[in-house]
Amino acid sequence: AAAAGPHHELTSLFECPVCFDYVLPPILQCQAGHLVCNQCRQKLSCCPTCRGALTPSIRNLAMEKVASAVLFPCKYATTGCSLTLHHTEKPEHEDICEYRPYSCPCPGASCKWQGSLEAVMSHLMHAHKSITTLQGEDIVFLATDINLPGAVDWVMMQSCFGHHFMLVLEKQEKYEGHQQFFAIVLLIGTRKQAENFAYRLELNGNRRRLTWEATPRSIHDGVAAAIMNSDCLVFDTAIAHLFADNGNLGINVTISTCCP
Repeated sequence: AAAAGPHHELTSLFECPVCFDYVLPPILQCQAGHLVCNQCRQKLSCCPTCRGALTPSIRNLAMEKVASAVLFPCKYATTGCSLTLHHTEKPEHEDICEYRPYSCPCPGASCKWQGSLEAVMSHLMHAHKSITTLQGEDIVFLATDINLPGAVDWVMMQSCFGHHFMLVLEKQEKYEGHQQFFAIVLLIGTRKQAENFAYRLELNGNRRRLTWEATPRSIHDGVAAAIMNSDCLVFDTAIAHLFADNGNLGINVTISTCCP
């Protein structure tokens, strides 16, 4: 606790007067020596402290050296993150910090909602009313009209074990001219909570079976990285047709708890 005082005094020297985030290298100053972060600087025509000119850009090498010797708190400290980091590590950590706001987990980038984990289900029920929710640990996810052209996604919710899971099937052209389906399960919860569960996806039909088993991803991680790495159930349109019935594809979804 004794070291916290001077450390906080040092980091406070780097506070941007506009957004109160930290001014991190490369550190630029106005002609009078006042600092402003690079994000705010791009939107300003004059120094917010003295109203002097922000151009030409003057680099403050002394403050950059100090910044390299200081550990800065994560920008989500106010919501619970206790980490302090070197300025070069801050952006990477903050992209995956467990305490950052949750984005809407629906596939695609059309919904820009962000909020707390506790507010996600309320958002989905009010803003995405078309999503069906099924109860139980063993359900059938029925994707209709899988022959629709272009990129398409199907989404539904599954409730069991006191948690909500989001089931996502995406059809996209990952490689030119080659359409593939990607199916995955997300937990409306944290990464740590997701580790307590396993899911199985299974296509059945015509004396064939295709199965994928994995740990659900947290909605904090989303589906994009999993699809990019094929870390999900992947099958092409020819396989989809082997299991489909009149353009409709049933995927058996089973959620289970992992042994402690």
